[in-house]
Amino acid sequence: QVQLVESGGGSVQAGGSLRLSCAVSEFTSTTICIGWFRQAPGKGREGVAIIDHDDRPHYADSVKDRFVIAKDSTVTLQMNDLNPEGTATYYCAATGYCYKRWFENYRHWGQGTQVTVS
Repeated sequence: QVQLVESGGGSVQAGGSLRLSCAVSEFTSTTICIGWFRQAPGKGREGVAIIDHDDRPHYADSVKDRFVIAKDSTVTLQMNDLNPEGTATYYCAATGYCYKRWFENYRHWGQGTQVTVS
């Protein structure tokens, strides 16, 4: 059904920016929430930002005002003013329901893209 493929990861210095993209199959025919998550070495996976059924963004407090999620032909995550805490593998994911529980119940996952901030 839904397939997700991330791209855009890389290495940047602190204060720099990266733009991640998530290509989503069946995007136009499926009503879903799509989110970005990240997992640093030795830590659990955490939600970063999602865009809901009404195309409204929701951000984790740790990235609010620095990251921007948007949806067009792909779902992008513009990451600005990166810091070393941003070093992680970033995943995009999809769910059919996310209202008020923005980072829960995601069942479709991409393979991840690595971001390193030095």
